[in-house]
Amino acid sequence: MRLPRIFTPRTVVSAHCDLPCGVYDPAQARIEAESVKAIAEKYQANTDPEFRTRAILIKEQRAELVKHHLWVLWTDYFKAPHFEKYPNLNQLFNEATKLAGASGAKGSMDPAVGEQLLAKIEEISKIFWETKQA
Repeated sequence: MRLPRIFTPRTVVSAHCDLPCGVYDPAQARIEAESVKAIAEKYQANTDPEFRTRAILIKEQRAELVKHHLWVLWTDYFKAPHFEKYPNLNQLFNEATKLAGASGAKGSMDPAVGEQLLAKIEEISKIFWETKQA
């Protein structure tokens, strides 16, 4: 069933939330990734089982937030012209979200994985800021 024309939107917009504020920044993903790395470092330095369990849980939550913030940029901010100008952008996002996921930071307590994740986010951030200046 089709809606009557009066109910169809005249303008289509996209945003990272339900209100198209236009605020995007890879810093959100970077901050969470810094937490992932710092938690892994603290985990390595502490042998208390309760602390380590809490560290794992919090690190996994932060890694999930990294993925969320990256997906918002990937799916809502970056548009076709960006992907044309930066042909490696899809690959960077794919690699970064995998580094935040089960095969990366969620599945590892190695601070080096957090460092790799931060490096990918930095690559995405450079492209992001180039597009903001254009």
